[in-house]
Amino acid sequence: MSISKPLPTTPKSKRDALFEKFCKEHKELIKTLPIGNGWRVQHLYNYNGFWLDPLYIKSNLLLHTYFRSQSSDIFLASFMKSGTTWLKALMFSIINRHRYTISDHYLLQHGPQSTFPHIDSEFDRPTIDFSHFPPPRLFATHFSQTLLPPSMTSCKLVYVCRDPKDVLISKWHFMNQIRLKDRPPLSLDEAFELFCQGVSDFGPFWEHVLSYWRASLDSPDKVLFLKYEEVKKQPEVELRKLAAFMGQSFTTEENENGVVEEIVKLCSFENLSNLEVNKNGVNDFKVVEVENRLFFRKGEIGDWKNYLSEEMKERIDKITDEKFKGSGLILGAKV
Repeated sequence: MSISKPLPTTPKSKRDALFEKFCKEHKELIKTLPIGNGWRVQHLYNYNGFWLDPLYIKSNLLLHTYFRSQSSDIFLASFMKSGTTWLKALMFSIINRHRYTISDHYLLQHGPQSTFPHIDSEFDRPTIDFSHFPPPRLFATHFSQTLLPPSMTSCKLVYVCRDPKDVLISKWHFMNQIRLKDRPPLSLDEAFELFCQGVSDFGPFWEHVLSYWRASLDSPDKVLFLKYEEVKKQPEVELRKLAAFMGQSFTTEENENGVVEEIVKLCSFENLSNLEVNKNGVNDFKVVEVENRLFFRKGEIGDWKNYLSEEMKERIDKITDEKFKGSGLILGAKV
């Protein structure tokens, strides 16, 4: 379905009329899409192979039509609850390490989610303008690689993934906290079944991960593929890798002076989760307001063991093996 495109010099009244037409076309498009049960909202819709909230389908269409990327842009991509908040803090700290001291850092007063925009929710109108952001601009997205606008192919992408079993548990907890008030809590059994079927926000999980894995193999200079578990186990090593990929390598002097270790400590779950702003602050994603504390539940590897039965574990592992067969990708530990 084609979506109307305005001319760059379109007057405001004409632009508003075109956007109104765009919204009508979006509503008509939604009616044609496969429908599934939602986790936060009542329904998700399958758009080009991925399950999305209607508002995110709208923002994706707007991105394809209006977003103008710059070759110096760096995107953080992830499936929900795979380490996005942590990576946001790390990437922001890498870029701004000469701007802030550790004792007077931006992150001490502001939640990681506010460090740079999440284009999935921020880009809700054609008039959204990021041109005033100094390069390199940082953006975050939960869209699969196949849903990104072609204009982003010249940009660098950092993708972080996580054991699907931990993703499921973290997402289940999170979505129940931000679920619409008129909807009853989603049981673990319901969430498990939907997740295995691929029906979850921005899912299926496996296709999402594979889209970036394949892109990282095809263009390793453009796509860095990180695993949450590896960043957790060797944060200094992965931070140096991340900085180098971003074109922000640490100098010999910085390495000798412990700058890497300082950033790792600043961005650690233990430090960030205990800051006042992350205990009581709120972040407005336009689609939904979220308390900052909800982004800091446990941050552990293997928390799924406290929730999933052996049968559930085996089912997810089997799906993962089947989906990733022949790809060379291995996620999580089967213990």
